[in-house]
Amino acid sequence: MDHADPRPTIEDRMRAALPDLTRAERQAASHILSHFPMSALGSITALARAADVSSPTVVRLVQKLGFRGYTDYQSALRAEVARLLTAPLTLPEGSREASAHPLQGFAAQVVANIDATIAQIPPREFLGAAALLADTSRRVTVMGGRLTHAHGDYFATLLRVIRADVSFLADVLTDWQQALLDLRAGDVAVVFDIRRYEANAVHFAELAAEQGAEVVLITDRWMSPAAGHARHVLACAVEVPAAWDSTASILVVIEALLAQVQGRLADQVQARLNRLEDLFARTKVFRAPKVGGKG
Repeated sequence: MDHADPRPTIEDRMRAALPDLTRAERQAASHILSHFPMSALGSITALARAADVSSPTVVRLVQKLGFRGYTDYQSALRAEVARLLTAPLTLPEGSREASAHPLQGFAAQVVANIDATIAQIPPREFLGAAALLADTSRRVTVMGGRLTHAHGDYFATLLRVIRADVSFLADVLTDWQQALLDLRAGDVAVVFDIRRYEANAVHFAELAAEQGAEVVLITDRWMSPAAGHARHVLACAVEVPAAWDSTASILVVIEALLAQVQGRLADQVQARLNRLEDLFARTKVFRAPKVGGKG
């Protein structure tokens, strides 16, 4: 029998509220989620200082979650943590017997991550990010991280097929400062940042937002500090039984974003695809394999 509590946790409620928060409130929420639950177990003054926001901002944040004030929020959080600490220990599904295939256990966790990612990304956040990326009046700059460089490159490569004015920062140590020189108000900065969070990603998001760019952050469930500067945050579940995180859920999110943008720009995408195929044919970039006969 499943005894799981169906009520959303405080963490779930805070994630769901992200689209409706002000930038300062989102910065506070990002800090809380990045250090959950310990960050909110101390004084409101300490939390506000650590999140680099005011105490009234923290109060407004918890009130938006349905609490009367910080004391009420803290009491509920402590009660929730206490319930978790006294809950009976359970083994993960499938751990009691050997898997039929050596891939099965790991793959099951990856599939669970994808399901969790879908559940924790508010549709408004996903569609809002897609709308920004489909607005061809906005230029798009993409930045990957140490573990997400390939994801950023892949995303930018396919987005360039769909629409114009897309650039990828190949060198995250120096390219992003130069990219800021040409970043205009209203442009879109797509930033990938999962734990351990990278200073370059956070600085780029902060300075891009200061210049009026719209930041779309793709991160993990603990939330990069860059979330405090982002217009839209897409938080992915990445935990697996390994010494590293799995980024399969991130790949699903970016491919779904690409599909959404393609659908919004269907007419121009077909014209660009036709032109690209013509260029490939004329330059003989791809050669069909010979079937039979001599090479």
